[in-house]
Parts: sequence; structure tokens; C-alpha cells
Amino acid sequence: MRQSQEPIAVESSEIRAISVGDFMSRELVTVKESDDLLLAEQMLRLGGFRHLPVVREQKLVGLLTHRDLLRSAASREAKATQAQEVMTREPTTVRPSTSLVHAARIMLANKFGCLPVCEEDGTVVGIITESDFVRFAADMVQDLDLVAEAVGSRNRA
Repeated sequence: MRQSQEPIAVESSEIRAISVGDFMSRELVTVKESDDLLLAEQMLRLGGFRHLPVVREQKLVGLLTHRDLLRSAASREAKATQAQEVMTREPTTVRPSTSLVHAARIMLANKFGCLPVCEEDGTVVGIITESDFVRFAADMVQDLDLVAEAVGSRNRA
């Protein structure tokens, strides 16, 4: 597992940057290295998501994505293929204390669809995805629209 390098955060007692821990999805669905791809495919479909952390005793050992399953479908039988055979090993991770801006920049620079969130010992505690950022952006735009509307109403009065 590669831990991203992050700058040292400077926090005041009044203002604190939004961290990955404030924002990540904590309810994880994971698979084990020995689980077959048919199980992984069913979990992705039923859960409505595209990324599955692969764990060994709660420690992240890989990442299995919907794209990995599609790529392997042409050459492998899903029931006879284990997650460890197609997963991304040593995925880039972030910690819960990583700033949200830093995580977004890692995802953009590397074209990642997600970042697993791990403690220092490798225990996976969450995941942050493109969908999380789109949801956050939609909320921010909505807030900006409300502010613009309030300012416009105030200027007309």
C-alpha cells in the first residue's frame, strides 16, 4: 500500500480544513483475496457502487473495481477467478486526516475513481469516491445559488 505524501496541515483553533475523515464513506463492503469474481460482481451490482477494497484481516491489500471485472470477463471465468488475480495491488491510499483538497488533487492527477482511506497500520476505515465529490460540489453550488438569490433579493429591496 502506498501512502500519499501530504503537506503538514496547519490548523488554528477557529478554522480547520475539511479532511477526508469528515467526508469519506465509512460503511464499507469489502472482499477477501480468495473471494471469486462472481461474488464481487454481485456485491458491486447489489450495492450500486464500483469499487471494492480487498482486505486481509481488515488490512487493505488491494482494490477491485468494476473496470477490473469488465477487463477480466473476456478471458476468465468469474466463478473460477479469485479477486487477488485481477485486483490492483498496493493502491494509493490516504489517511482520515488528509485534507479533502489534497485527496481531490491525487484523484485528478492520477485519474483515480476512488481512494481507500486507511489508518497508519493499513486498516481500511473508509473510501472516498468521485461520486462523493460530485455530491459535495452539488451541495456547494446549491449553497452558492441560495447566497446569490439572497443577495439579489436584498439589492432589489
